[in-house]
Amino acid sequence: MTSARRTITTGTAPNYIEVDLYSESLIFTGMDTDVSRLVGAVARRIETVDRDGQPARLLVADRAYDTTIEDLWDALTNVERVPRWFLPVSGELKVGGRFQFEGNAGGEILACQPPRSFEVTWEYGGDVSWVTVELTPEPDGLGTRLELRQLACGPEDMWDQFGPGAVGVGWELGMMGLDRHLSADPGDTAGDQSVDPAEAVAWMASDEGHAFVAQVSDGWCTASIQAGTALESAIAAAERTTAAYTAGEPSE
Repeated sequence: MTSARRTITTGTAPNYIEVDLYSESLIFTGMDTDVSRLVGAVARRIETVDRDGQPARLLVADRAYDTTIEDLWDALTNVERVPRWFLPVSGELKVGGRFQFEGNAGGEILACQPPRSFEVTWEYGGDVSWVTVELTPEPDGLGTRLELRQLACGPEDMWDQFGPGAVGVGWELGMMGLDRHLSADPGDTAGDQSVDPAEAVAWMASDEGHAFVAQVSDGWCTASIQAGTALESAIAAAERTTAAYTAGEPSE
């Protein structure tokens, strides 16, 4: 795999920072333009907030989907549709009940206001965070905006090592799957089938999958810098995140 140059740009002209990243394991050629579309569709930001007297980080990702609020809500909450873009889900799917994604996170459903929003705990590997999803029709009536907020009080060493991309990349993989599900042609039966885990793993190992991870990681690096993280620390964390998702080695 050849080395190439890519940049992170944060801020707006004339007050912007452009940083060259030079990492053989993180650069991919022949990038599919659809990857850039998917990554560019998402707006990212990070805030520091208070939860129960303790500082916490709020990660926010939002993007618009070309569908109605009712259809987007159904895709997010219908147990028959969720596996077509994410994972099979089981449990008592009502407020106060618990859910479990197959081989992944589970949690409690804290609030639900169809077809506008829901809030859950996100429990995985002994860690607990709080996730809110809110849907809003676009002002022009063409599409629906999804805003995902994750409030985390995780250990500082994990944040210092990987930054926001550790969870941000995972969320955007889900957003990408949702995009492909919602964009499927009505006559395309593939859009009605559950995600094939083997195909998902193969895609993640492909140049396109690597390119997607690298670009999303860069996007969260930019958000981290804008939130006040030191430039070198944010870049190093982003490189470690990308390497973790692509089984590569971060640059020294």
